[in-house]
Amino acid sequence: MKVAGLGFRKDVTLTSLREALLAAGGPEGLTAMATVSDKADAEALKQLARECGVPIRAVPAETLAGIDTLTQSKLIAEKFGTGSVAEAAALAAGGPRARLIATRVVSQDRTATAAIAQGDGP
Repeated sequence: MKVAGLGFRKDVTLTSLREALLAAGGPEGLTAMATVSDKADAEALKQLARECGVPIRAVPAETLAGIDTLTQSKLIAEKFGTGSVAEAAALAAGGPRARLIATRVVSQDRTATAAIAQGDGP
């Protein structure tokens, strides 16, 4: 399974999420999108998932904590206990043997990040 992990600010737009996803490699072949549970209901994310025809996997914040990521954000590390919500969510949703195939990229307006993992599912 191929999962796009997305991290974003609460005021993110569909355009910013789409831009980050495209920069990470695009929606082709995706089987799901994943983000931290408290943001899984964001309207822009739901719109992007519908556009791409994939479900959203909500990952509890405590699951993200401690997942080693290739990129590091000091702010995210302090808030979530991982270096990248996008990378950690993609890895968590991709299953125990998931690996990143695209590291975190950031939208131009810096409100959205995306990463893509390949795995065998939870």
